[in-house]
Amino acid sequence: MKILVTGCAGFIGSHLCERLLEENYEVVGIDNFDDFYSRDLKERNIKSFRNNTSFELHEFDLLNQDKLNELEAIDVVIHLAAKAGVRPSIVRPSVYIDSNIKSTQNVLDFLVKQNITKYVFASSSSIYGNKSKIPFTEEDECNYPISPYAYTKKACEMMNYTYHYLHQIDTVNLRFFTVFGPRQRPDLAIHKFVSKIKNNQPIEMYGNGKSARDYTFISDTIEGICLSLDYLLKNKNVFENFNIGNHYPITLEKLIQSIYSELKSTPNVVIKDMNKAEVDITYADISKARKLLGYQPRVEFEEGIRKFISWHEKYI
Repeated sequence: MKILVTGCAGFIGSHLCERLLEENYEVVGIDNFDDFYSRDLKERNIKSFRNNTSFELHEFDLLNQDKLNELEAIDVVIHLAAKAGVRPSIVRPSVYIDSNIKSTQNVLDFLVKQNITKYVFASSSSIYGNKSKIPFTEEDECNYPISPYAYTKKACEMMNYTYHYLHQIDTVNLRFFTVFGPRQRPDLAIHKFVSKIKNNQPIEMYGNGKSARDYTFISDTIEGICLSLDYLLKNKNVFENFNIGNHYPITLEKLIQSIYSELKSTPNVVIKDMNKAEVDITYADISKARKLLGYQPRVEFEEGIRKFISWHEKYI
């Protein structure tokens, strides 16, 4: 079976490709090596499998429909590629519309053209917006996203349903909750905080430290994707949304304390105003994924922080 993975050189994509290759799938990877962060980091991400005979790398932007249509004999598409980041999306929303919505429509048109009927899409917990009801369930209304990034992900979920309905494409939307671990993007909090502390720089805490995120370790996220793949392959007429989280929010204050403690450093924190586009809390109800997929996160937050710092010390 041949699986197409978009965003294959990124944080989640590179881990996924490794796992799929270990399970003896053929993997076709697409990545445009976007300059959002260093190409060198992405090249390092794929170094372990770039020359694997079961892996095929294509470098182009998904806005290029002609290049996409050149690919053939694909059985499943796992679409991870997207312009990431809540705050940058406020500054350049049109870029996010192109990179996320238009690119996803191109992927969907590719599915139709190639008669591919199995599709996994990487959505985001950000689509839930600022909700007073916690934890978040897949049945919750998601009509009030508070950042351009969030509304692009919501729009893609809606497009995915339309194509599922019109073209019988079995689809799973995975709503990821703050994935962290080795290879995490350098702009994300844990990576940024560890780098700053190691360089004896203060870290910035937005708000009073009470905002919270449902941090999910990368291996648990990858397990969620692979379980979704198995579910798709075993079932027909599928359209499902799944929360892939840890079901255990961690406050920003606790996150900062944990990192300083693990690094045995004295806290040096500068307090800043919280950005309006950042939600107060993310908290995944994972009962649906547990019931239908058999998903169960295994890496606790503190263990994940230790694993990330170990990787950071070795490679960064």
